[in-house]
Amino acid sequence: MDYLTAITEFKPGSGQEQADQQTFLRFINNNPDVLLRENKIAHLTSSALIFNEARDKLLMIYHNIYQSWSWTGGHADGEADLLQVAIREAKEETGLKQVTAVADKIISLDILSVFGHLKNEQPVSAHLHLSVAYLLSAYEDEPLAIKPDENSGVRWIAIDELSSHVSEPHMLVVYNKILNRC
Repeated sequence: MDYLTAITEFKPGSGQEQADQQTFLRFINNNPDVLLRENKIAHLTSSALIFNEARDKLLMIYHNIYQSWSWTGGHADGEADLLQVAIREAKEETGLKQVTAVADKIISLDILSVFGHLKNEQPVSAHLHLSVAYLLSAYEDEPLAIKPDENSGVRWIAIDELSSHVSEPHMLVVYNKILNRC
């Protein structure tokens, strides 16, 4: 499904999400380059919470820039199928070979601030991620591997222990919002 249809058909779970959905749609309509990180103000990203088969753990990465356990995800980089972006990023960032979508529908829309930082020794200006999130699943016994340029850890974390691993309070709000929908 293309990103515009997926975002338009998303059913917001709160007034905030409804407002964010309208902001997404307005920005997309005014910025044909929204799928490219070359849009230095805001661009679409796709992330996922990855559940184990028992649905009591999440596969998280230790993000090098944010210094926190985090979901997987990344830039659309021109790809219009954001579910496929989420799956691709999950595989790249964890070493998983098999990742399955729990559903093909968006689970969350969020506008996330990205502060200025260095990536590969190059400055990246502050900007916004128009974040589209999905639910994925994977087998807990599959081998894992880090992606050194992005993360320094990959591990299954019990859902009830998530708050002790995530050091970004604003992201914990996003994760809990999604978990409350499952």
